[in-house]
Amino acid sequence: MLVLALAGSALAACDSDKTTAAAPAPDEPPSEYIIGPGDVLSVSVYQSQALSVTDLPVRPDGRISVPLVSDLMAAGKTPAELEHDIAEHLTKYVQNPVVTVMVRSFQGPPDRQVRVIGEAVEPLAIPYRDNLTVLDVMIATKGLTKFAAGNRAVIVRRVGQTEQRIPVRLSDLIKDGDISQNVAMRPGDTLIIPQSWF
Repeated sequence: MLVLALAGSALAACDSDKTTAAAPAPDEPPSEYIIGPGDVLSVSVYQSQALSVTDLPVRPDGRISVPLVSDLMAAGKTPAELEHDIAEHLTKYVQNPVVTVMVRSFQGPPDRQVRVIGEAVEPLAIPYRDNLTVLDVMIATKGLTKFAAGNRAVIVRRVGQTEQRIPVRLSDLIKDGDISQNVAMRPGDTLIIPQSWF
């Protein structure tokens, strides 16, 4: 009986391990930077100054043009992917081109930005970065206006096909140091700061 009980508990443990392993991983944002319209790039081709470009803006259509390569899609790619694409196009003209892409100014694609609208001193869209919080966003926007109803602020977040609204008490966070209100932001979030009623 004791052997059967031990075997049953071992099988149950195996089943629970299977259940745990089958659980979906949390939806983590990708850690690599994705190029978006409005970014400014630097493209360097090793030992070829004539093919290198500094301060190259990504156009609103997401494309770039470099010497010998025109209208190449850059938006939605990582710098490493863009390096590979440019090098592939240059192989028609240069033997074994070594290409380096650096992002000099960041905007990112719209679905990787965090937007702040309403009664912030400087409403803006900022590129998402790892561990971005509401406090980081408020520092970037230079805080609340004197007309802001900070404690009625809300984060609007898309989760699949649904819209989630997360209340945030910004005045308590900024003026009283209530760190419990320092909510983690996600790519695509919009922070809405309403105006005071009086």
